[in-house]
Amino acid sequence: MSREDFRNLPLHKKIGVLYTEGTFVVAIRYYSHKVNLYLLGNEYVEVFYNHKLDKIDNIDFLNRDHSRMKFYLDQIQLSI
Repeated sequence: MSREDFRNLPLHKKIGVLYTEGTFVVAIRYYSHKVNLYLLGNEYVEVFYNHKLDKIDNIDFLNRDHSRMKFYLDQIQLSI
């Protein structure tokens, strides 16, 4: 599945793909979210869970230029 195909899926389908085809890597706290990082094929995908509202706000590919990367790199070494 291409990045574009994944991005165009509805949220519940993205969740299904990550659950069946992805591998959980690590979770971080980022402001009001718990962000779960998954490896899907050779791409990293972030799932933004808002625990106060008990819902997933967003699922998208990891932006390696974002300041959030420091939280991941404190815990793991990302490949690819």
